[in-house]
Amino acid sequence: MGKIFLFVSEDDVANIKSQKKRILTNEKSRIRNKSVKSALKTSIKKVDEAITASDATAAKEAALEACRQLDRAASKGVIHKNQASNRKSGLMKRANKIA
Repeated sequence: MGKIFLFVSEDDVANIKSQKKRILTNEKSRIRNKSVKSALKTSIKKVDEAITASDATAAKEAALEACRQLDRAASKGVIHKNQASNRKSGLMKRANKIA
């Protein structure tokens, strides 16, 4: 994994050593979570595009992939497991409606 460049302003940095470490850790996880959420949004958009195109097979395949992404995000702690469950349920309802 490459080097991560963290942008922390000098005004916000605490004097306490553990808080300085925590600021760096939070920034790293924020960047990681951002990429996971972005991939999640992309996979959900693919489902929506397939639904608007009325392509049932593509919609179901995209929905299954989005479900995998949601489960992965929930296991990493990016989103709550209940939110993942609700979003999967809504996606599958919409995907099955056009079948």
